[in-house]
Amino acid sequence: MGFSEDNLKGFILALLSSLFIGASFIIKKKGLRRAAAASGVRAGIGGFSYLLEPLWWLGMITMIIGEIANCVAYAFAPAVLVTPLGALSIIVSAVLAQFILNEKLQQLGILGCVMCIAGSVVIVIHAPQEHPIKSVQEICSMATQPAFLLYVASVIVLVFILIFHFAPQCGHSNVLVFTGICSLMGSLSVMSVKALGTALKITFEGNNQLLYPETWFFVFIVATCVITQMNYLNK
Repeated sequence: MGFSEDNLKGFILALLSSLFIGASFIIKKKGLRRAAAASGVRAGIGGFSYLLEPLWWLGMITMIIGEIANCVAYAFAPAVLVTPLGALSIIVSAVLAQFILNEKLQQLGILGCVMCIAGSVVIVIHAPQEHPIKSVQEICSMATQPAFLLYVASVIVLVFILIFHFAPQCGHSNVLVFTGICSLMGSLSVMSVKALGTALKITFEGNNQLLYPETWFFVFIVATCVITQMNYLNK
């Protein structure tokens, strides 16, 4: 498959996004630690004192910049290209954690980072050309296919089970509960951000998609997914 100009733009934006998002995790964690030390209540057990911590907000602003770059990347390149590059934020976080948080990366962690890089390289090399989309209604039509609706319903059911059953019981002792919620919601936000980014790109090209309710529906889905992910990521 050829690597088109749009794919290249999406690739560069996705890399920049990974740098900002990876750094934001470290900045926010320092903010969370500082807030917990000041208030005595960790975010993991329901504390929200980090909302008054400037360092946490600096991390949030950094993440917002990264997410904007990510959203624009989805407007240019296929999701199968942009999404795996998001794994590179793990590499950035792991490297910065070594120097800033004094968290030592073990051998399995190093192996995982190498696998992330290898997988991203393979996908970038073989990224497909994207089918041109002319309107947000076309995206909505694809999003209402029975197979995709079944997937969405399955994700929502799993998220509710994790939130209302497993999170109260073992969320604070098993990191997979909170990360599972973030990952499942992330799979929906990827699709929604792709739809929103494409709608904005078409709008800037002269065909206003902000007039259609489908565009605002995707905005609502993106906001819901992001707020849910941020809440459980901080925990």
